[in-house]
Amino acid sequence: MAPSAPQLVYDFAEGSREMRNLLGGKGANVAEMTRLLGPELVPAGFTITAEACVRYLDADGVVDGLSAEVGAALARLEALAGRRLGDPADPLLVSVRSGARDSMPGMLDTVLNLGLNDISVEGLAARTGNERFAWDSYRRFVQMFGNVVMDIPGEHFEEAIAAAKAARGVTLDTDLDAAALRELVAVFRGLYDFPQDPRAQLERAINAVFDSWNGPRAVEYRRLHRIPDSWGTAVNVQQMVFGNKGETSGSGVAFSRDEITGAPEPSGDFLPNAQGEDVVSGVRTPRDLAELAEWMPHVHAQLHDILRRLERHYGDMQDTEFTIEEGRLYMLQTRNAKRPAQAAVRFAVDAVREGLLTRSQAIATIHADRLDALLHDTFDPAAPFNVCARGVAASPGAASGEIVLTAQEAVGVRAAGRDAILVRPFTEAEDVAGFHAAAGILTSEGGKASHAALVARGMGRPAVTGVDAMQVDLQAREVRIGDLVLRPGDRIAIDGSAGLVTTDDVPLVAPAMSEDFLTVLAWSDDLRTLGVRANADTPQAAAEARAFGAEGIGLCRSEHMFMDPERVPLIRRLVVALAHDGNGEREAALVDLRRVQQADFAGIFEAMAGLPVTVRLLDPPLHEFLPKPQELRAELDWAQSVRSADLPELLAVQEALTRLAEVNPMLGLRGVRLGLLYPDIYAMQIEAIFGAVADVRARLAEPPKVEIMVPLVAYESELVTMLELIDELAQAHEMRRGEDFTVGTMMELPRACLIADRIARHADFFSFGTNDLTQTTLGFSRDDVESAIVPGYVARNIIDGSPFDSIDEDGVGRLVQMGCELGRMTRPDLYTGICGEHGGDPQSIGFFHRAGVDYVSCSPFRVPIARVAAAQAAIAALDPQTLS
Repeated sequence: MAPSAPQLVYDFAEGSREMRNLLGGKGANVAEMTRLLGPELVPAGFTITAEACVRYLDADGVVDGLSAEVGAALARLEALAGRRLGDPADPLLVSVRSGARDSMPGMLDTVLNLGLNDISVEGLAARTGNERFAWDSYRRFVQMFGNVVMDIPGEHFEEAIAAAKAARGVTLDTDLDAAALRELVAVFRGLYDFPQDPRAQLERAINAVFDSWNGPRAVEYRRLHRIPDSWGTAVNVQQMVFGNKGETSGSGVAFSRDEITGAPEPSGDFLPNAQGEDVVSGVRTPRDLAELAEWMPHVHAQLHDILRRLERHYGDMQDTEFTIEEGRLYMLQTRNAKRPAQAAVRFAVDAVREGLLTRSQAIATIHADRLDALLHDTFDPAAPFNVCARGVAASPGAASGEIVLTAQEAVGVRAAGRDAILVRPFTEAEDVAGFHAAAGILTSEGGKASHAALVARGMGRPAVTGVDAMQVDLQAREVRIGDLVLRPGDRIAIDGSAGLVTTDDVPLVAPAMSEDFLTVLAWSDDLRTLGVRANADTPQAAAEARAFGAEGIGLCRSEHMFMDPERVPLIRRLVVALAHDGNGEREAALVDLRRVQQADFAGIFEAMAGLPVTVRLLDPPLHEFLPKPQELRAELDWAQSVRSADLPELLAVQEALTRLAEVNPMLGLRGVRLGLLYPDIYAMQIEAIFGAVADVRARLAEPPKVEIMVPLVAYESELVTMLELIDELAQAHEMRRGEDFTVGTMMELPRACLIADRIARHADFFSFGTNDLTQTTLGFSRDDVESAIVPGYVARNIIDGSPFDSIDEDGVGRLVQMGCELGRMTRPDLYTGICGEHGGDPQSIGFFHRAGVDYVSCSPFRVPIARVAAAQAAIAALDPQTLS
């Protein structure tokens, strides 16, 4: 016997909130609200499932059996309503609304007042005794149908409405009388072929909502919010109730709490004599919900009671839509309210105090990745501004300042006491001084995992990258955005949380760690089992990390200490000496570098007293410490033209650059390979670490727990050889492994993960560098694929999003899991961590918790987010339903 075909249409009375995946968020919630409040408060209707949408899109608009199921559901609705769709004397009118599994506000389409035609509009006018209401409803329907179903640009309708108001000398839509509205319908009908058959109207409206799932704005929204394209949207067909029936009618949106602050008072907007689209479209200025108490006190009291019931039932702050028809309240939908971070933490804390939720449930209501807004300056939400360009939201926060095009200019502007925005096509290691000095970073290339993004997040600087509309011409010293031409010194502002660029002077709002936020973090720490450390390379960053609750430093990139403008000459001197085998010069340079590194390490160790600090030995290829070839060429040309005394030194640098050049430096002479071929460099760093330990141990009651990390290990013998060097130097400095320090490796190559059982024989800990592990596993060059490949792959449903944003669980994640399991087979007490950017991504943190990793490490400003996400991962492991 063949299996029966799945049901594609459900009456509201059949559904429940547990059917969200099938009925979509709106359909499931309307069904649940019908069960809770009763049919007297919730207009009847039915939901066409998201599965029907998927079939429709897969089969070019043909879904077997759908038309019959819709017809049967419509007949049941007509029986409940006592009216018939298309009845010339007493027509049933319905709305057709989208309803995806996850709310996508404004991204999908809606049609209201469906069922009217040239005949039934007269019947509606006669039955209600309200000719204006009937023609206003018909005008709205013909306008919305034309825009949504027939793709007629909305401005054509708005221009006609504006002309009608001007001809009658009125300013509001509500001032147009029935005769004017009748004329507008005729004008609208002239724009397209309007169908008079209500059944045809319904079918075409349903198809239009299905089609809107693949509209450009919906596709982009799903990409930004990581919503799978495969879900589809449900469609809700609901009996119309009318807020535009006169002065005792209206429509509105109501939140169970303040939607901005989370304060426990309902908030929202409403409009008398209006339909819901008027409230959200901005055509008319709505009134504050509090005024409803004066206009219609009995409805206001009833609405407040319903909001309390809904919030207690759902266990979350609610966002509702309502209509008042001639003094009677109807609830059209409810959903968990999207809210800014400050409202989310306020609600979580208040809900626990009120007994509405447990601590675990309250933390589960928070979107961890939105907490960024509580940690950085933001644009004043009340300030209007024009967006001149958009890019990737690469590092959160907002900043404004004058444009500078080089790191040196940023340092100069900062020294003069002014704010700078460093604008570059892309950034490189030698621009780090500019990151320190600049208030924000803006690049025309790159994505969230580009050098600019990584360094900016690590330093807590706002950054917008990948601004395709912007051209940065360093030769001409100008920045072009379309027809706009900007030059150094011009003011610009960026919002790194939203990827926005503006030339307007937008006020900034400073962040504050509220008591509610601190309470949520304390609860999170009690619940989580995953440790949270920070990536920090300076004493200042280490102190910031500790203030944000970091339990140690999971990655201290020792090479970043060389990028200070005063130290660049030191490291360049060493690199040139190494390339020329100049022993005397090499020794002198190593002595100077050890001195500055030891002081830096001591500052970090002191800031993290009593906590672990993982120091990665030198990782990048040596040529990164030399000037770029084109810049060096310009310096040489100048030195030769003036016969500068610097010419011999510049020629030596040029020779070093030639000798160190590589075709693919990312996979070349870097990491442990540097330590093996140039052991003097690693020896200098190890001695600087031991010297710093001795320095701070003499001053601190609690010395730091120092962890030395060897990067880019692929072979067991590489680590063994480095351990011999470390042990020899430890003995000379009277340091004991296991007591004064530990040694581990950075797992960032697939081979290391595959032989983790052998590497674990020699390592005290593993730290998975998921940035490079992603590159080497997928064969992706991070800086190249973020803009050139990832968007196309997402559009073709090959991947859901960038593997540099969230961990590729099936590939890279499996290697992490394998590395942990194999390593602990050899060494059960092996400590494991994550030090790539994935360590601050809530979705990835959930995976790392399941994979058995001991800690994650992320940029200091991501630490609070990681703490909450780690708690949510622990909650999900114990009770997956809590986070569903």
